[in-house]
Amino acid sequence: MPFHTYILQSRSTGRYYVGHTENLQKRVFEHNNNRTGSIRNRGPWELVYSEEFATRSEASQRERQMKRMKSHAWLERLVRASR
Repeated sequence: MPFHTYILQSRSTGRYYVGHTENLQKRVFEHNNNRTGSIRNRGPWELVYSEEFATRSEASQRERQMKRMKSHAWLERLVRASR
């Protein structure tokens, strides 16, 4: 089963959240139903970007790379380029 690195955007605040998972649909559901403590009550969340990887290690590495950018503008450019 593939792994995914993903970006969610809060429809209420416009903020981004970056993560990785094995089951993308389930994870988005969990975020939108307040089952993720770090972003509870900050949604609703919309999946705006995802990348697929063969291993959890690759997905985790890409997540760390995205988080190191620490730039809302960088994430916006990445999301826009994918559409």
